[in-house]
Amino acid sequence: MSNKSSQSLADELKPFVAPFRFDGSGEFHLKSYPTAEKGGIDKEAGGRIIEANRKRLNDFQEKLYAQDRWSLLLIFQGMDAAGKDSAIKSVFEGVNPQGCEVSSFKQPSTKELDHDFMWRAMIALPERGRIGIFNRSYYEECLVVRVHPEVLDKQKIPKKLVTKNIWRERFEDISAIERYLSRNGTVILKFFLHVSKEEQRQRFLDRLDEPAKNWKFSMADISERALWAKYQAAYQDMIHHTATEDAPWHIVPADHKWFARAVIGSTIVNALDKLDLKFPEVDKAELSEFKRIRDSLLAEGKSGAAEKKVPAKK
Repeated sequence: MSNKSSQSLADELKPFVAPFRFDGSGEFHLKSYPTAEKGGIDKEAGGRIIEANRKRLNDFQEKLYAQDRWSLLLIFQGMDAAGKDSAIKSVFEGVNPQGCEVSSFKQPSTKELDHDFMWRAMIALPERGRIGIFNRSYYEECLVVRVHPEVLDKQKIPKKLVTKNIWRERFEDISAIERYLSRNGTVILKFFLHVSKEEQRQRFLDRLDEPAKNWKFSMADISERALWAKYQAAYQDMIHHTATEDAPWHIVPADHKWFARAVIGSTIVNALDKLDLKFPEVDKAELSEFKRIRDSLLAEGKSGAAEKKVPAKK
């Protein structure tokens, strides 16, 4: 992609990226980000953006894989029913699954609890040339664990290390690890799907009213909903302290799923475009060898065709 077309793409995507990006500079107030934002477009226009981004993402992913230098880590966080699963499915529709891997982090296993809280995420990091998608992540350790202190008690951390500063310390540790990863070629994009409490209520009702969606509903969703204010406060503090230039947060308006997908896809495409991804070039010696092999294969084909024309002896 030329510099001119790259700049053109950046300008085209900017309205769907810049307003929702927070890199840690300045103040941050979660309430300042509307959940029902539509960016001045309608659903039909949003659909065209989503489709265009799918094609761009497919092209970039092939080059990312072939170049084998950068890796991309995408982190998705949000309240229940914020649309994380469906957003991942929609944005990556048509992308080669060989170059992507989705990891979901649920309640830690006994083995995982015998390690530090970052361990299970570190072993799931994407290889060079690949896209790693974390559906929930190590950030749960500053969210669920913070809202439910009893979970922290099960983490086998020496008691003298569990101080009132533990959340600030975790923010510092996560930021240090993300800085390390970015310095080693992992591009990190973090998405908080910002849904309103009313929209969550409607989506829970949909899950209850439609038999095909019943399986998505859990009684735990309702008990967590009762802690809405605590979760919002935890997200506020976490985003404020872990957003950096190298690993920014994107506060995605999630009340309208189509717009959330337009924002997420645009953000990913915009980041990949900046990497100047290209297919590897073959040196002259290899090109010469390729020509020799090609000529040999062509000759083999002509020889085979000639043999078929020779009538069989009676």
